[in-house]
Amino acid sequence: MKLSPREAEGYFTKPDADKTGLLIYGADAMRVALKRQQVLAALLGPNAEEEMRLTRMPGSDLRGDPARLLDAVKAVGFFPGPRAVFVEETTETAAPAIVAALEDWVPGDAQIIVTAGQLKPSSKIRKAFEAHRSTYAVGIYDDPPSRAEVERVLTQAGLQSVPSETMMAISDLAANLSPGDFSQTIEKLSLYKRGGSSGLSVEDVETCAPRSTEAALDDVLNVVAEGRAGEIGPLIRRLQAQGTNGVTLCIGATRHFRTLYACASDPGGAAQGIGKLRPPVYGKRRDRVLRQAQGWGAPKLQTALTVLTDTDLSLRSAGQTAPAMALVERAMIRLAMLARSR
Repeated sequence: MKLSPREAEGYFTKPDADKTGLLIYGADAMRVALKRQQVLAALLGPNAEEEMRLTRMPGSDLRGDPARLLDAVKAVGFFPGPRAVFVEETTETAAPAIVAALEDWVPGDAQIIVTAGQLKPSSKIRKAFEAHRSTYAVGIYDDPPSRAEVERVLTQAGLQSVPSETMMAISDLAANLSPGDFSQTIEKLSLYKRGGSSGLSVEDVETCAPRSTEAALDDVLNVVAEGRAGEIGPLIRRLQAQGTNGVTLCIGATRHFRTLYACASDPGGAAQGIGKLRPPVYGKRRDRVLRQAQGWGAPKLQTALTVLTDTDLSLRSAGQTAPAMALVERAMIRLAMLARSR
């Protein structure tokens, strides 16, 4: 039986101990592994391995010893409670052993949990789980996690009653990070807030979020927009050392100043314009963008965008001989000086 992504999230949280088995497959091994961890923990409880109620085996072993899976499924445990046999990194070579185990399974046997990479619709393993009346097959794709998934991860980490603005910031983070990085960030956030009496804020999320080249780029753009010309050189050197080139920096600056212009040119004022930004901005970043937009004003921002457009054209010119980063740095200094002018 095939489960849709929405149905699968509910099943991973509360799996049926009376089912024959579950197949989890997908191209992203980390996403598959996280779902497997979730369902095994919910199915067997925290002490399954110590009580020998969980048997692990690589799928590659079943090619030379196909009876190994069925033997493990039929084995009688010493401890009470649900049992499972977990077959990982399975390929089509294990199909005969898996199909045989599913056919011979009877109530009281260990549940069969199988993980695999991307499987075609013609896969024998996938067909066996989808056609069996007492098994489930779930495909894991690279879609951003749903609101329910994010809330589950937060609850497991002990982070509850999250304000709506903070939840939106966390959802954006979940959409932009890999599943592993997102889980580590939430774990770090949980440790950061442990013992604290204040609620979870956007600033807390920003503090615990991993720093990236994009974050370093934001540092440069904020320095420029706030007229701190003396800090531009060292920050650009750092970006250059991280592999950022002049064109990327110029594109990032253009995007930032267009955002400021969208706020400053709104008929209702910058405070109203910032609420119309998509994607929205939150917390301290929202306050900072608003201050920058109000400080610049629409006319000066038009001038800034002209400077950036001219710099971009120079960078892309076939006859350009000056170092690209030097051209961009000069443009950044011009903008910082413009920010300080009246």
